Amino acid sequence: MGFLQIQFLNLLAILVIIASSQSSLSATPPNFPIAKPNCTDRCGNLSIPYPFGTTPECYQRYSFFVTCNDTFNPPRAFIQNSSIEIRDISLDGQLRALQFIGRDCYSQNGTRVSYNKPWIQLPRFFTVNNTANKFTIIGCDTYGFIAGWWLSRNYTTGCTSICYAEDDLIGGSCAGLGCCQIPIPKQVWQVKLTLKSYHNFSNVSSFNNCSYAFLVEESAFRFSPENLTNLRNVKKLPMVLDWAIGNGTCEEAKRNASSYACKSVNSTCYKPDNGYGYRCSCFEGYQGNPYLINGCQEKKKKKNERNVLSSKRGVLLQEKITRRRKSLDTATIFSELELQKATNNFHKDMIIGQGGFGTVYKGFLSDNRIVAVKKSKKVNPDQVEQFINEMIILSQINNRNIVKLLGCCLETEVPLLVYEFISNGSLFEHIHDETKAHSLSWEMRLKIAVETANVLAYLHSAASTPIIHRDVKSANILLDDNLTAKVSDFGDSRLVPLDQTQLSTMVHGTSGYLDPEYMQTNKLTAKSDVYSFGVVLVELLTGKTALSFARPEEDRNLANLFLSIMKQERLFEILEDNVVKQENNEQLMKVALVAKSCLYVKGDDRPSMKEVAIELEGLILGEKHPWIQTEHSGEDKESMLEAGFSGSINVGEGNSTSIGFDSTSIGFDSVEDHIVPSEGRGR
Repeated sequence: MGFLQIQFLNLLAILVIIASSQSSLSATPPNFPIAKPNCTDRCGNLSIPYPFGTTPECYQRYSFFVTCNDTFNPPRAFIQNSSIEIRDISLDGQLRALQFIGRDCYSQNGTRVSYNKPWIQLPRFFTVNNTANKFTIIGCDTYGFIAGWWLSRNYTTGCTSICYAEDDLIGGSCAGLGCCQIPIPKQVWQVKLTLKSYHNFSNVSSFNNCSYAFLVEESAFRFSPENLTNLRNVKKLPMVLDWAIGNGTCEEAKRNASSYACKSVNSTCYKPDNGYGYRCSCFEGYQGNPYLINGCQEKKKKKNERNVLSSKRGVLLQEKITRRRKSLDTATIFSELELQKATNNFHKDMIIGQGGFGTVYKGFLSDNRIVAVKKSKKVNPDQVEQFINEMIILSQINNRNIVKLLGCCLETEVPLLVYEFISNGSLFEHIHDETKAHSLSWEMRLKIAVETANVLAYLHSAASTPIIHRDVKSANILLDDNLTAKVSDFGDSRLVPLDQTQLSTMVHGTSGYLDPEYMQTNKLTAKSDVYSFGVVLVELLTGKTALSFARPEEDRNLANLFLSIMKQERLFEILEDNVVKQENNEQLMKVALVAKSCLYVKGDDRPSMKEVAIELEGLILGEKHPWIQTEHSGEDKESMLEAGFSGSINVGEGNSTSIGFDSTSIGFDSVEDHIVPSEGRGR
């Protein structure tokens, strides 16, 4: 055995021990302040870090004033005294907010019946993020503009959206047929939206009589033909803002010690990507709020990480690793040069996926094997920990329906993992791409569901140490050329000690798939995966996304919509046309009942993944099992979402987060109702 492989085994031994104690460590919130002394640091579910604050003595300047409106339950936060609702504030210099949608609607005879031109004017030191957001137009007889101020001058840009029949529309495409989408310039601080119609919708009035314009976070919106009608029920959509301190450079700011914002001695100043002003960050090895005196504190190191192999526990673990050394030898240690050649030096054209904690590249090895190379986005302790976690999990798994880990590279500063290449994309693409969805038969969907259920049952009950995936979703189920399911992305997974049934962790996962009980209690169990799998089943049945702001507010969460439909006994109204056949109605109903059971509010009421797998396999074989017939009394069988739980924000660990919004809107009667009062900007 070579030196590098021995090094890999020793590293693995250390990492497994670290991971086994990880659950208790991750459950502990960071022990550092985010607000000034005697200042509130929360508004409802929102954390408010300094330089933001709710009173003059608590914010750095008026630009960072936050209004906490406690007439809502829970209270909601707004920028200054405006109607721009804040949903998330990051010390990395970003803020997520909700922005109004522009509308232009006509009657059948071509008379305009409603029109509005929303606009915002941001406070000093705020700009609209030009990479995360896109200006979007929806409609079949529409052109629109976004205009305002950027840097110190005007800007105007826009696009046209035309179509002549509903069949012209392509889900997920905003290339001009019913939907157009364009980027905006950097450093935009004022936004005005304008909508126009070419023919007052007279040519398309049979299926479309409204157009819409909005600035939206690109990852939070996916075009659907249904948007031509259902956007009239949506008032706001999320967007991303950038914020910075001052409007000068770091060098200029340091000349005036009293106004220099990086107050912590263990902090530094840096220039934002958008080039406006400056921001502060803690030194490497420190964490906290760099804008507070003593705000950056040294990270506590885990005990005995360097001496762990000399401990009794480490020796026992080394023996276990030695016993399965044969299987571990199959994991290759790749050189950095080898992977650089395979990916054309990680060229952007080789990117096949981005998400989680890294970017995935397609690679061609010298032996003609095609691989997928996963590269961490940054050298960040939390992301390295996810890399380590995935390596530990996958080193213990041998299952044909799980993406195989081929090896890793230990030479690079940025972690690299190498997997088998899965050629046919994700289940998400096959469900939600209109062309692929038509060729994905119900029989194939059920087969994929069975394969995925068997994988999760294996992780929960057959793996040497039980594993909770924690991010089950259709995007993490890959498909090969034969449409065989391959479950992927174990960066957020957790090993469960044999003497435990639950772990206390910070909530992490993807909005729309998250177990509401886990979100309420921070208690992660195998039943959390069951809930997420239930959402995937509903996706397979309906062809709808797990979370969509294009649907009416009460239906944005697919689980909520599905349970409501089931309660009203209207299942076949929501099923995708491609899966409904006269001869499989009974089977569809039984799968729907399985999904409903997976979505029970209480984890204890849900079946295990093993029971789910047996039930689904039984449907293929024509059998049925008694647990699916069991009904639960009272309101327990309803989703927490149905009971009024609307917290679709997913709080993640590290930098791997997926954020949703409940977008409850505040109505307005005129443009003036949502103009942000601004101070002198001095742009």
